[in-house]
Amino acid sequence: MPGSFGYVETRRVVLFTEDDPLVLSSGATLAPVEVAYETYGTPAPDGSNAVFVCHALTGDAHAAGHHGDPARTGWWDTLIGPGKPIDSERLFVICPNLLGGCRGTTGPSSPDRTTGRPYGLRFPHFSVSDLVAVHRRLLAHLGIRRLYGAVGGSLGGMQVLQWALDRPGEIEHAVLVCASSRLTAQNIALSAVARASILGDEHFCGGDYYDSGRNPDVGLSVARMLAHITYVSERGLELKFGRGRLREAPTFGVDFQVESYLEHQGRSFLERFDANSYLYLSRAMDYFDPFADEEGAVERLRDSGTRFLVVSFDSDWRFPTAHSAEIARVLERAGCTVQLEEVSSPWGHDSFLLEVPRYHELVAGFLGAAVAVR
Repeated sequence: MPGSFGYVETRRVVLFTEDDPLVLSSGATLAPVEVAYETYGTPAPDGSNAVFVCHALTGDAHAAGHHGDPARTGWWDTLIGPGKPIDSERLFVICPNLLGGCRGTTGPSSPDRTTGRPYGLRFPHFSVSDLVAVHRRLLAHLGIRRLYGAVGGSLGGMQVLQWALDRPGEIEHAVLVCASSRLTAQNIALSAVARASILGDEHFCGGDYYDSGRNPDVGLSVARMLAHITYVSERGLELKFGRGRLREAPTFGVDFQVESYLEHQGRSFLERFDANSYLYLSRAMDYFDPFADEEGAVERLRDSGTRFLVVSFDSDWRFPTAHSAEIARVLERAGCTVQLEEVSSPWGHDSFLLEVPRYHELVAGFLGAAVAVR
């Protein structure tokens, strides 16, 4: 029977130094760059069973297993572990925290060696290609040259797509779930409101709030509440809450169950995420447009040999199926083998984090069948 991976530790490694800095796509340099990551399973002697997991906007390196409390498992424990779709008994699974993050990888809250203070908004802007560059350096550190698979949901799927474009042939099997190759004006607008909430918080202090004793908690929690609404669906909220109320007489507080749920989402988010990281990572998503030069993208992907599984959910209105279909269209133009699947789920964009049977069957089949014939 499938089970949790069990106890796992987060490791850290410095991948870029002052003598060998990370050169960003903007031309700016960054050093040192430390990365937090976790691994699950055992690598094959030749590294041929490696699967790289790319996390979404507010994820981190802790994708599976637990850190001491078996009841508190990683964000993708439904998918990664013994006998699960990303089977740690056969695959060596790697998941790092993203560049610009706040859970062990260098980001705006990290100390700037030149000043000794956290970077704040002095941290350089970065692109999805820069995220991939750091991923590839981690692979080199681990002695892996080519990936059997790369899997990502939402921003994670964008990273997998960018990786396939930047280094054709380096990924054998690519799984993109709830992803987009280009954010719509509506998506950018939603993120703009979330960022405005953070930037307008009285305690934001121009991004230098780390030593002030006060964080922009109101702004960040409202940003999370707004974003969370886009991660669920109207039907999902109706199934969970409907018009359930907590009190009879109206106030301007928390009167409805759905309001209490959103308040909890905003409050709990403050315990694990940094406002500046939210600004930087969401902005990198806005600028992601790998098919802007479609002909160039097609030529880069041609003869790469990468097989793609592109999955969407019928209730996802943040990145609806049309986004996945556009990715598949360009990949097919390049002659890639593409499996495009829309899965039925009432839970919206967040379905990629949940145990949706058809979705899990697709991932297991895509990654598992090929392993069996090795």
